[in-house]
Amino acid sequence: MQSLMMDRPLQLKSLLWRAEHLFPHKKIITRVEGGFKEYTYGEYGRRVRKLAKALAHLGVRAGDRVGTLAWNTYQHFETYFAVPCMNAVLHTINTRLSPDQIGYIIRHAGDRVLLVSPDLLPLLEGIPDAVRDVEAIVVLGESAPAPTSLGPVHWYEELIDRFDDDLEFPDVDENSAAGMCYTSGTTGNPKGVVYSHRSTVLHALMLCMHGSIGVSEQETYFLVTPLSHVNSWGMPYACTLQGAGIVFPGVHPQAPHYLEAIEHGKATVCVAAVTVGMLMRGELERSERKYDLGSLHTLWLGGQAPPVAEMQWWERNVGARVTQGWGMTEASPLLTFTGLTSAHRDASDEERYRIMGTQGQPLPLVELKLVDDEGREQPWDGEHPGEILARSPWVARSYFDDERSGDSFRDGWFRTGDIGVIDREGYLRLVDRAKDLIKSGGEWISSVDLENALMAHPKVREAAVVARPDPKWLERPVAFLAVDEPVTDEEIREFLSGRFPKFWLPDAYVVVDEVPKTSVGKFDKKRMRASITEG
Repeated sequence: MQSLMMDRPLQLKSLLWRAEHLFPHKKIITRVEGGFKEYTYGEYGRRVRKLAKALAHLGVRAGDRVGTLAWNTYQHFETYFAVPCMNAVLHTINTRLSPDQIGYIIRHAGDRVLLVSPDLLPLLEGIPDAVRDVEAIVVLGESAPAPTSLGPVHWYEELIDRFDDDLEFPDVDENSAAGMCYTSGTTGNPKGVVYSHRSTVLHALMLCMHGSIGVSEQETYFLVTPLSHVNSWGMPYACTLQGAGIVFPGVHPQAPHYLEAIEHGKATVCVAAVTVGMLMRGELERSERKYDLGSLHTLWLGGQAPPVAEMQWWERNVGARVTQGWGMTEASPLLTFTGLTSAHRDASDEERYRIMGTQGQPLPLVELKLVDDEGREQPWDGEHPGEILARSPWVARSYFDDERSGDSFRDGWFRTGDIGVIDREGYLRLVDRAKDLIKSGGEWISSVDLENALMAHPKVREAAVVARPDPKWLERPVAFLAVDEPVTDEEIREFLSGRFPKFWLPDAYVVVDEVPKTSVGKFDKKRMRASITEG
């Protein structure tokens, strides 16, 4: 027997409709040069439609990829609905990737139009082959762009002002592509993940539920996590669905800018990487200026686990609690979130912080399991570790046009590559990372890729890279080198700089007679980490 329910697709235009009709007065605020730009969801919706018309004029059709290389601003946010609601695909490009990686993903995605912040145009000028097939470049910003070697470009404001907002977005298949992001390229080239309207809407609904961050119309969210990376953790879509206030940090934000934006916008929740929380804390401790952070009650710090000491500082000094979640690009990105259940109503401070220091419980509609090296499922007892496998309506089932998909997607599960334990209450704790990945400032660094590059140096015989704890970035790479002839740190840095982003380069190079190895001849990274700890 079939149901008698309407068969309405889950599509992003429904989220925009709700914001425009219920909350047209609510504000979207962006830090701009000399102050703040403010407008409402009502104005936002009209500009979204004008942008969609402008993109259609540039030749964008259903299924075409529209790339963005930009900061967290109101203009970038407008692409979040204009592109998918016209049934094209929004491809947000992570600005922290190296020029070579950015060039690769522009070509691999097949971007037809690029929208770029003016300060990032030189990056594109340095990779002309990557944009050879791009048919139009639109420059964001508050003023007309300077001439560029990329040829004629369109200024965003002038372009959209040529069109009216008389546009009704079409219904689309809920399984059609809405967005596209690439992984950080920890091994080989970055891998593309394609999100559907259905997966994005369901992820947004989940973010509004109790048990996650619980996006609410009554809150104002300061979205620091990049619009250029994993859809700013899905928060722009959830905030629009609920009509929540949004504050964006703008171009090249620094620690004082974050605090000024919270103060000006009266933000109640800050969504950012752990490193941003630490930068703000440092500014508050050093600055003579007194910032008014009375509105702020929650910081969602992610990308990696925030130290318990950081949680305690914010609660003690600002009165704001710190929470976290866990996920990845392939999961839109959220799989778990940390919160206290009714069982912890009378928990001591020590127990409360112990729980908040975990990666949390699986979110609604997310299933997790742990497996050992033989594929045997491990118990949820907080003691038996295993690789974490996940499935959910917002988890990818394959990479875009990539033969490596078979390594990560098997039997209906996504193999995350992370190692963890889950206790009897369902709280996940990461205990290791497969393939010795290093996470610095919320971004992955591949020790394997660095090792391969180092051993390509003519003076280096062996190389191994491990993570060293860092008070600012939480983890930084350190390289152990066995060399055939003397080599300086500067020589090594220069050798690597053309191959990797600057933040990938090791902070230190330790020259040894022989890189430590295990009994089976593998690099003994446990010993190397211990030697760093011991100084």
